Amino acid sequence: MAALPRWFTRKPESVSRAQLPRNWQKELEALEEEAERASRAFRGTPLNKAGDLCLRAGDRARALDYYGRAIDVLLEDSQREAARGVANKIIRVHPQAVRTLCTLTWLDLASRHMATALLHLRDYVEAAKRAGQEAITGDQIYQMARVTPQDEFLGAVADSLDQLGFADRASEVRQWAGGEGSPDVLTDPDGLAEHCLLAAVGVNMRKSR
Repeated sequence: MAALPRWFTRKPESVSRAQLPRNWQKELEALEEEAERASRAFRGTPLNKAGDLCLRAGDRARALDYYGRAIDVLLEDSQREAARGVANKIIRVHPQAVRTLCTLTWLDLASRHMATALLHLRDYVEAAKRAGQEAITGDQIYQMARVTPQDEFLGAVADSLDQLGFADRASEVRQWAGGEGSPDVLTDPDGLAEHCLLAAVGVNMRKSR
């Protein structure tokens, strides 16, 4: 898979290394060097640790940047559960991160974590409305509904589409929920997981947060 762009295109707020205790500075430098030397399969671990260090040091912006870089690498290597774990860290720090919530919802569907998928869907739609991203969010959750066989999730998507102002699509999804799903539904768990992972990668490659 081709190398992915950084998770956030906006540069993190500038924080001088001198503002961090010397031991943090040395650890961060060591983790950066470890990430540069590591193969793709192991590069996410030092980046994730670097995010943890920055967060404990109170550098929220740099922590988000490291977490985002870790997610890039993990998705690139198809490590969806590890990517979910790091994405959840971003949400704890930045609950309104619209793109992260979208990615999490796709990864929840890939892993068949339906309870958390419903929660992340709700939070994703609410954050998108606050950010004025109704159109792209409506398209994303409609695409989720097209491949998902679970009626409960389809019903939640239909309600969300109504909230976003897409009444026609909401009616269509409700019909799928009352029948056998959409014509494109993926009932094979492995096929669904692969599709949702690729969709999560696609979300991550978008330039806008």
